[in-house]
Amino acid sequence: MFNSFRKTLISWYLDHNRVLPWSKTKDPYSIWLREVILQQTRVEQGASYYQKFLNHYPTIIDLANSTLDEVYKDWEGLGYYSRARNLLTTAQIVRDKYNGVFPVDYLEILSLKGIGEYTAAAIASFAYDQPYSVLDGNVFRVLSRFFGIEHPIDTTIGKKSFKKLAQDCLDINQPAMYNQAIIDFGAVICKPKLPLCTNCPFSSECVAYNEGKISELPVKSKKIIKQNRYFNFLVFSKQNKIYIQQRQEKDIWQHLFQFPLIESPNQVLTLEDLPDDIIDFVPYIRESKMFFQTLTHRKIHAKFFEVESLDYDAKKDWILVEIRDLNKYGFPKIIKDYLSEKYNFIY
Repeated sequence: MFNSFRKTLISWYLDHNRVLPWSKTKDPYSIWLREVILQQTRVEQGASYYQKFLNHYPTIIDLANSTLDEVYKDWEGLGYYSRARNLLTTAQIVRDKYNGVFPVDYLEILSLKGIGEYTAAAIASFAYDQPYSVLDGNVFRVLSRFFGIEHPIDTTIGKKSFKKLAQDCLDINQPAMYNQAIIDFGAVICKPKLPLCTNCPFSSECVAYNEGKISELPVKSKKIIKQNRYFNFLVFSKQNKIYIQQRQEKDIWQHLFQFPLIESPNQVLTLEDLPDDIIDFVPYIRESKMFFQTLTHRKIHAKFFEVESLDYDAKKDWILVEIRDLNKYGFPKIIKDYLSEKYNFIY
Protein backbone atom coordinates (compact mmCIF):
# COMPACT_ATOMS: atom_id res chain seq x y z
CA MET A 1 0.00 0.00 0.00
CA PHE A 2 2.83 2.42 0.83
CA ASN A 3 4.42 1.91 -2.57
CA SER A 4 1.12 2.52 -4.37
CA PHE A 5 0.45 5.61 -2.25
CA ARG A 6 3.79 7.24 -3.00
CA LYS A 7 3.63 6.43 -6.73
CA THR A 8 0.15 7.94 -7.07
CA LEU A 9 1.17 10.99 -5.07
CA ILE A 10 4.28 11.70 -7.13
CA SER A 11 2.37 11.10 -10.37
CA TRP A 12 -0.15 13.72 -9.28
CA TYR A 13 2.64 16.12 -8.30
CA LEU A 14 4.40 15.88 -11.65
CA ASP A 15 1.21 17.10 -13.32
CA HIS A 16 0.05 19.63 -10.74
CA ASN A 17 3.01 20.97 -8.75
CA ARG A 18 2.75 24.58 -7.66
CA VAL A 19 5.20 27.15 -9.00
CA LEU A 20 6.43 29.11 -5.98
CA PRO A 21 9.41 31.47 -5.46
CA TRP A 22 11.40 28.66 -3.80
CA SER A 23 10.37 25.78 -6.07
CA LYS A 24 13.77 25.22 -7.65
CA THR A 25 16.19 26.04 -4.84
CA LYS A 26 18.48 23.50 -3.18
CA ASP A 27 20.18 26.18 -1.09
CA PRO A 28 19.83 25.21 2.63
CA TYR A 29 19.81 28.85 3.74
CA SER A 30 16.91 29.70 1.43
CA ILE A 31 15.03 26.54 2.42
CA TRP A 32 15.50 27.25 6.12
CA LEU A 33 14.36 30.85 5.62
CA ARG A 34 11.27 29.65 3.77
CA GLU A 35 10.36 27.09 6.42
CA VAL A 36 10.71 29.55 9.30
CA ILE A 37 8.61 32.16 7.51
CA LEU A 38 5.90 29.65 6.60
CA GLN A 39 5.42 28.52 10.20
CA GLN A 40 2.01 29.95 11.14
CA THR A 41 1.96 31.94 7.86
CA ARG A 42 0.05 31.35 4.64
CA VAL A 43 2.08 30.77 1.49
CA GLU A 44 0.48 33.78 -0.20
CA GLN A 45 1.69 36.10 2.55
CA GLY A 46 4.98 34.32 3.21
CA ALA A 47 6.22 34.51 -0.38
CA SER A 48 6.68 38.28 -0.30
CA TYR A 49 8.53 38.13 3.04
CA TYR A 50 10.74 35.35 1.72
CA GLN A 51 11.78 37.49 -1.24
CA LYS A 52 12.25 40.56 0.97
CA PHE A 53 14.58 38.67 3.32
CA LEU A 54 16.63 37.25 0.46
CA ASN A 55 16.96 40.71 -1.05
CA HIS A 56 17.97 42.27 2.26
CA TYR A 57 20.10 39.34 3.46
CA PRO A 58 21.38 37.47 0.36
CA THR A 59 23.50 35.11 2.48
CA ILE A 60 23.30 33.74 5.98
CA ILE A 61 26.36 35.85 6.83
CA ASP A 62 24.45 38.99 5.86
CA LEU A 63 21.64 37.94 8.17
CA ALA A 64 24.05 37.06 11.00
CA ASN A 65 25.67 40.50 10.77
CA SER A 66 22.38 42.37 11.08
CA THR A 67 20.76 43.64 14.28
CA LEU A 68 17.66 42.32 15.99
CA ASP A 69 15.85 45.60 15.35
CA GLU A 70 16.57 45.28 11.63
CA VAL A 71 15.25 41.73 11.55
CA TYR A 72 12.18 42.71 13.57
CA LYS A 73 11.43 45.52 11.15
CA ASP A 74 11.65 43.19 8.14
CA TRP A 75 9.56 40.61 10.03
CA GLU A 76 6.86 43.14 10.91
CA GLY A 77 3.40 41.77 10.13
CA LEU A 78 4.29 38.07 10.34
CA GLY A 79 3.72 37.73 14.08
CA TYR A 80 5.25 35.10 16.38
CA TYR A 81 8.36 37.25 16.78
CA SER A 82 10.29 34.51 18.57
CA ARG A 83 10.82 33.13 15.05
CA ALA A 84 12.68 36.31 14.10
CA ARG A 85 14.85 36.14 17.22
CA ASN A 86 15.66 32.48 16.55
CA LEU A 87 16.40 33.29 12.92
CA LEU A 88 19.10 35.77 13.90
CA THR A 89 20.52 33.50 16.63
CA THR A 90 20.83 30.53 14.28
CA ALA A 91 22.40 32.66 11.57
CA GLN A 92 25.02 33.78 14.06
CA ILE A 93 25.66 30.17 15.16
CA VAL A 94 26.13 29.08 11.54
CA ARG A 95 28.47 32.02 10.97
CA ASP A 96 30.55 31.39 14.08
CA LYS A 97 30.47 27.60 14.44
CA TYR A 98 30.15 26.42 10.83
CA ASN A 99 32.02 29.20 9.00
CA GLY A 100 28.82 30.37 7.36
CA VAL A 101 27.99 26.98 5.82
CA PHE A 102 24.71 25.38 6.88
CA PRO A 103 25.34 21.96 8.50
CA VAL A 104 24.50 18.81 6.54
CA ASP A 105 23.94 16.38 9.40
CA TYR A 106 20.30 16.08 10.46
CA LEU A 107 21.04 16.10 14.19
CA GLU A 108 23.26 19.16 13.85
CA ILE A 109 20.51 20.92 11.94
CA LEU A 110 18.01 19.91 14.62
CA SER A 111 20.24 21.34 17.35
CA LEU A 112 20.03 24.86 15.93
CA LYS A 113 17.85 27.44 17.67
CA GLY A 114 14.21 27.40 16.61
CA ILE A 115 14.56 24.34 14.37
CA GLY A 116 12.27 21.44 15.22
CA GLU A 117 11.88 18.03 13.62
CA TYR A 118 9.77 19.31 10.74
CA THR A 119 12.14 22.09 9.72
CA ALA A 120 15.20 19.85 10.15
CA ALA A 121 13.60 17.19 7.94
CA ALA A 122 12.67 19.82 5.35
CA ILE A 123 16.23 21.17 5.16
CA ALA A 124 17.79 17.69 5.13
CA SER A 125 15.49 16.41 2.39
CA PHE A 126 15.03 19.48 0.19
CA ALA A 127 18.64 20.68 0.33
CA TYR A 128 20.56 17.43 0.71
CA ASP A 129 18.13 14.71 -0.53
CA GLN A 130 18.35 12.88 2.77
CA PRO A 131 15.55 10.38 3.58
CA TYR A 132 13.62 12.33 6.22
CA SER A 133 9.86 12.77 5.96
CA VAL A 134 8.25 16.08 6.78
CA LEU A 135 5.22 16.21 9.04
CA ASP A 136 3.23 19.45 9.03
CA GLY A 137 -0.48 20.25 9.03
CA ASN A 138 -0.86 19.28 5.37
CA VAL A 139 0.83 15.92 5.91
CA PHE A 140 -1.14 15.15 9.07
CA ARG A 141 -4.35 15.85 7.16
CA VAL A 142 -3.53 13.73 4.10
CA LEU A 143 -2.30 10.75 6.10
CA SER A 144 -5.09 10.82 8.68
CA ARG A 145 -7.78 10.94 5.99
CA PHE A 146 -6.28 8.44 3.56
CA PHE A 147 -5.47 5.85 6.24
CA GLY A 148 -8.43 6.71 8.48
CA ILE A 149 -6.29 7.38 11.56
CA GLU A 150 -8.14 8.74 14.58
CA HIS A 151 -5.20 9.24 16.94
CA PRO A 152 -5.21 12.91 17.99
CA ILE A 153 -2.37 14.66 16.20
CA ASP A 154 -1.61 16.86 19.22
CA THR A 155 -0.81 13.99 21.61
CA THR A 156 2.49 12.17 22.15
CA ILE A 157 1.05 8.86 20.97
CA GLY A 158 -0.51 10.47 17.91
CA LYS A 159 2.64 12.31 16.90
CA LYS A 160 4.73 9.16 17.30
CA SER A 161 2.27 7.14 15.22
CA PHE A 162 2.14 9.70 12.42
CA LYS A 163 5.91 10.12 12.41
CA LYS A 164 6.37 6.40 11.77
CA LEU A 165 3.65 6.37 9.11
CA ALA A 166 5.11 9.40 7.35
CA GLN A 167 8.52 7.75 7.25
CA ASP A 168 7.02 4.48 5.95
CA CYS A 169 5.33 6.35 3.11
CA LEU A 170 8.44 8.33 2.15
CA ASP A 171 10.07 7.65 -1.20
CA ILE A 172 13.67 7.33 0.00
CA ASN A 173 14.99 7.52 -3.57
CA GLN A 174 13.52 10.98 -4.12
CA PRO A 175 12.63 12.37 -0.69
CA ALA A 176 12.60 16.01 -1.75
CA MET A 177 10.07 15.41 -4.50
CA TYR A 178 7.90 13.20 -2.30
CA ASN A 179 7.88 15.69 0.59
CA GLN A 180 6.96 18.56 -1.69
CA ALA A 181 4.29 16.40 -3.32
CA ILE A 182 2.47 15.57 -0.10
CA ILE A 183 2.67 19.17 1.13
CA ASP A 184 1.26 20.48 -2.17
CA PHE A 185 -1.41 17.79 -2.23
CA GLY A 186 -2.61 18.80 1.23
CA ALA A 187 -2.65 22.47 0.23
CA VAL A 188 -4.34 22.05 -3.16
CA ILE A 189 -6.59 18.94 -2.94
CA CYS A 190 -6.90 17.65 0.62
CA LYS A 191 -7.70 21.06 2.08
CA PRO A 192 -8.91 21.58 5.66
CA LYS A 193 -12.32 22.75 4.50
CA LEU A 194 -14.04 21.89 1.23
CA PRO A 195 -11.41 19.37 0.02
CA LEU A 196 -11.58 18.55 -3.68
CA CYS A 197 -12.46 14.89 -3.19
CA THR A 198 -13.98 14.51 -6.65
CA ASN A 199 -10.59 15.47 -8.17
CA CYS A 200 -8.61 13.27 -5.79
CA PRO A 201 -6.69 10.31 -7.24
CA PHE A 202 -7.04 8.56 -3.86
CA SER A 203 -10.83 8.79 -3.55
CA SER A 204 -11.45 5.08 -4.17
CA GLU A 205 -8.97 4.14 -1.41
CA CYS A 206 -9.35 7.03 1.04
CA VAL A 207 -10.86 5.74 4.30
CA ALA A 208 -12.20 9.13 5.37
CA TYR A 209 -13.91 9.73 2.03
CA ASN A 210 -15.48 6.30 1.84
CA GLU A 211 -16.61 6.33 5.49
CA GLY A 212 -17.87 9.91 5.48
CA LYS A 213 -15.26 11.13 7.97
CA ILE A 214 -13.59 13.89 5.96
CA SER A 215 -14.77 16.64 8.33
CA GLU A 216 -13.74 14.61 11.40
CA LEU A 217 -10.10 14.05 10.47
CA PRO A 218 -7.49 14.85 11.57
CA VAL A 219 -8.47 14.69 15.24
CA LYS A 220 -7.26 17.22 17.79
CA SER A 221 -7.75 16.65 21.50
CA LYS A 222 -7.12 20.17 22.69
CA LYS A 223 -9.21 23.22 21.98
CA ILE A 224 -7.43 26.56 22.16
CA ILE A 225 -9.07 28.99 24.57
CA LYS A 226 -8.23 32.59 23.77
CA GLN A 227 -7.43 35.00 26.59
CA ASN A 228 -8.81 38.52 26.24
CA ARG A 229 -6.34 41.30 27.03
CA TYR A 230 -7.11 45.00 27.24
CA PHE A 231 -4.46 47.54 26.22
CA ASN A 232 -4.71 51.28 26.73
CA PHE A 233 -1.98 53.11 24.83
CA LEU A 234 -0.96 56.65 25.82
CA VAL A 235 0.05 58.66 22.76
CA PHE A 236 2.00 61.74 23.90
CA SER A 237 2.95 63.88 20.91
CA LYS A 238 3.67 67.48 19.99
CA GLN A 239 5.38 69.35 17.16
CA ASN A 240 5.99 66.20 15.11
CA LYS A 241 7.57 64.29 18.01
CA ILE A 242 6.14 61.35 19.92
CA TYR A 243 7.02 59.02 22.78
CA ILE A 244 7.46 55.27 22.24
CA GLN A 245 8.96 52.48 24.32
CA GLN A 246 10.33 49.00 23.66
CA ARG A 247 8.64 45.96 25.18
CA GLN A 248 11.12 44.04 27.32
CA GLU A 249 8.95 41.59 29.29
CA LYS A 250 8.85 37.93 28.34
CA ASP A 251 5.43 38.36 26.84
CA ILE A 252 3.86 38.83 23.44
CA TRP A 253 5.72 41.22 21.13
CA GLN A 254 8.94 41.11 23.14
CA HIS A 255 11.41 43.75 21.88
CA LEU A 256 8.85 45.35 19.56
CA PHE A 257 7.94 48.99 20.07
CA GLN A 258 4.71 50.46 21.38
CA PHE A 259 3.31 53.58 22.96
CA PRO A 260 3.38 53.78 26.76
CA LEU A 261 0.86 51.23 27.94
CA ILE A 262 -1.65 50.67 30.72
CA GLU A 263 -3.08 47.15 30.66
CA SER A 264 -6.45 46.81 32.36
CA PRO A 265 -7.91 43.53 33.66
CA ASN A 266 -11.47 43.35 32.34
CA GLN A 267 -12.07 45.97 29.66
CA VAL A 268 -10.40 48.91 27.97
CA LEU A 269 -10.54 52.15 29.89
CA THR A 270 -12.69 55.18 29.30
CA LEU A 271 -11.38 58.72 29.67
CA GLU A 272 -12.76 58.81 33.20
CA ASP A 273 -10.88 55.62 34.10
CA LEU A 274 -7.42 57.01 33.27
CA PRO A 275 -5.06 57.60 36.21
CA ASP A 276 -5.59 60.92 37.98
CA ASP A 277 -2.11 62.20 37.18
CA ILE A 278 -2.91 61.92 33.46
CA ILE A 279 -6.40 63.41 33.68
CA ASP A 280 -5.14 66.28 35.86
CA PHE A 281 -2.15 66.83 33.60
CA VAL A 282 -4.03 67.85 30.49
CA PRO A 283 -7.59 69.15 30.08
CA TYR A 284 -8.24 67.50 26.71
CA ILE A 285 -7.49 63.94 25.59
CA ARG A 286 -8.72 62.38 22.37
CA GLU A 287 -9.94 58.81 22.59
CA SER A 288 -9.57 56.54 19.54
CA LYS A 289 -11.98 53.92 18.33
CA MET A 290 -11.42 50.29 19.36
CA PHE A 291 -8.73 48.25 17.61
CA PHE A 292 -8.45 44.46 17.71
CA GLN A 293 -5.82 41.84 16.98
CA THR A 294 -6.31 38.08 17.27
CA LEU A 295 -3.34 35.90 18.18
CA THR A 296 -3.23 32.13 18.64
CA HIS A 297 -3.96 32.23 22.36
CA ARG A 298 -5.09 35.81 22.88
CA LYS A 299 -7.39 38.47 21.56
CA ILE A 300 -6.12 42.01 22.05
CA HIS A 301 -8.58 44.86 22.58
CA ALA A 302 -6.92 48.27 22.37
CA LYS A 303 -7.66 51.95 22.54
CA PHE A 304 -5.33 54.90 21.98
CA PHE A 305 -5.53 58.01 24.16
CA GLU A 306 -3.97 60.97 22.37
CA VAL A 307 -2.39 63.78 24.38
CA GLU A 308 -0.92 66.80 22.59
CA SER A 309 1.94 67.38 25.01
CA LEU A 310 5.44 66.16 25.75
CA ASP A 311 5.63 67.71 29.21
CA TYR A 312 4.27 64.71 31.04
CA ASP A 313 6.73 63.07 33.44
CA ALA A 314 8.27 60.65 30.93
CA LYS A 315 9.55 57.33 32.23
CA LYS A 316 13.20 56.46 31.72
CA ASP A 317 12.41 53.84 29.08
CA TRP A 318 10.35 56.20 26.93
CA ILE A 319 12.04 57.23 23.70
CA LEU A 320 11.29 60.53 21.96
CA VAL A 321 11.29 60.16 18.17
CA GLU A 322 10.16 62.09 15.12
CA ILE A 323 6.71 61.01 13.95
CA ARG A 324 8.05 60.72 10.41
CA ASP A 325 10.53 58.11 11.67
CA LEU A 326 7.94 55.82 13.27
CA ASN A 327 7.95 53.50 10.28
CA LYS A 328 11.61 52.73 10.99
CA TYR A 329 10.58 50.84 14.12
CA GLY A 330 8.97 47.44 14.47
CA PHE A 331 5.45 47.66 15.92
CA PRO A 332 2.76 45.02 16.54
CA LYS A 333 0.06 44.88 13.91
CA ILE A 334 -2.55 46.53 16.11
CA ILE A 335 -0.34 49.62 16.46
CA LYS A 336 0.49 49.57 12.75
CA ASP A 337 -3.24 49.66 12.05
CA TYR A 338 -3.59 52.72 14.27
CA LEU A 339 -0.59 54.45 12.69
CA SER A 340 -1.89 53.73 9.20
CA GLU A 341 -5.17 55.47 10.03
CA LYS A 342 -3.66 58.30 12.07
CA TYR A 343 -0.61 59.19 9.98
CA ASN A 344 -1.29 57.43 6.66
CA PHE A 345 1.81 55.26 7.00
CA ILE A 346 2.14 52.56 4.38
CA TYR A 347 3.78 49.36 5.62
